[in-house]
Amino acid sequence: MKYALFLLMSFGAAFLVQAKDDTPEQRLVAAGYSLPAPTTPVANYVTWRQAGNILYLSGHGECGDRTTGKLGADLTVEQGYLAAQGTGLCMLATIKDAVGDLSRVKQVLQIMGMVNASPDFTQQPQVINGFSDVFVVAFGDSGKGARAAVGMSSLPSGIAVEISAIIELK
Repeated sequence: MKYALFLLMSFGAAFLVQAKDDTPEQRLVAAGYSLPAPTTPVANYVTWRQAGNILYLSGHGECGDRTTGKLGADLTVEQGYLAAQGTGLCMLATIKDAVGDLSRVKQVLQIMGMVNASPDFTQQPQVINGFSDVFVVAFGDSGKGARAAVGMSSLPSGIAVEISAIIELK
């Protein structure tokens, strides 16, 4: 019995080491995600700017088809969560395009999540969790940053979610 427990613990530890050694891209694929093509600016700005080892990411929505409407009026928390998740994948694609490899991310410093919400909607954190959960899949605890999740009376083109971030690179 002790030998079986030892083998189980040994193989389990080897599995955990392997999972830790996987790249962020491999962890995303294992979780069933794929990165879209990175977004391009829709106005007079850039999607990212690097200063030293800090990467500043402009406000992102989902890449491609975007969820539109107000949380609490037109959309459910679940629909908002999925929009935030799509926004996270879009931002990961931008990071990869900017620095070449998601393994260059040391940690997420700050996330600013904005939710297009009706005046009485109060579940912004649950919506922005869609974004944060994708980043934790990719980067583990290093994917958790200081975060704000706030309601807005409107967002550009009526999108449901817009998120900006500040990332530290290795």
